[in-house]
Amino acid sequence: MLTLAVPRDPAALPRLLLTALALALLWPGLSLSELDLGVLLHGDSAATMGNFVAAFWPPEHGREFLDLLGRATLETLAIATAGMSLALLVALPAALLASRALSLSALHRGGRPAWWGALLRWPVRGLLIVLRSVPEIVWALLFVRAVGLGPSAGVLAIAITYAGMLGKVYAEIFESVDPRPARALLGSGSPRLVAFLYGILPNAAAEMLSYTVYRWECAIRASVVMGFVGAGGLGQQIDLSMRMFAGGEVASMLLTFLLLVLLADQLSRLLRGRLT
Repeated sequence: MLTLAVPRDPAALPRLLLTALALALLWPGLSLSELDLGVLLHGDSAATMGNFVAAFWPPEHGREFLDLLGRATLETLAIATAGMSLALLVALPAALLASRALSLSALHRGGRPAWWGALLRWPVRGLLIVLRSVPEIVWALLFVRAVGLGPSAGVLAIAITYAGMLGKVYAEIFESVDPRPARALLGSGSPRLVAFLYGILPNAAAEMLSYTVYRWECAIRASVVMGFVGAGGLGQQIDLSMRMFAGGEVASMLLTFLLLVLLADQLSRLLRGRLT
């Protein structure tokens, strides 16, 4: 009776070695972070957590509190939207300057831009790196000291950080789309702005829109976090309620925050569906 040999997976050994290497690198990280999940199972810890979670029910729904919650929610949306609007004003021009998609030297060199063209783009890319390298919470701390407590600090912090993020990703999107329409327009003598509007933007619009709405959702979350340092919005109200041990108010605010994220997700799907 013949038995067929089971073929061996040639990638099994490399996968095993990579897994062992990942575990070996993960263990020192866990040790340095001093992660101890066992502390959650201690009697005192479990009782404290249970009492803390129990204070969240029922969520606060009084008329006066709901009016305050509505104002804080609108303030959070305003911070995120205004910050994103200012970020777009910086990100779009910076992305065009940092991208090779509209390079005239690349048009005559088989897609490879000249060295001086790449050298001119590096200052813009360096600016985008500087803008996104500092977290928005750090910018918020600085602006709270500069302009005082309130939404203005959150708007400026989001504008600076997200300008760097959007500019970097937009530049990469411009370079990833099919370059032939833009090159054809540039080769026929069209201005760069026309080549961008008719050769690049139609192919990149859906991906840009999806990423922009996602970043707007991230800006909503960031505005809540920055509220803990005095930048207004839901975060500042959550901080005040937690200091007063008002768990029901915190629960209502967390549910509102969840609804805001769901709203952003549905908006992204709707806009992408309209474009595609």
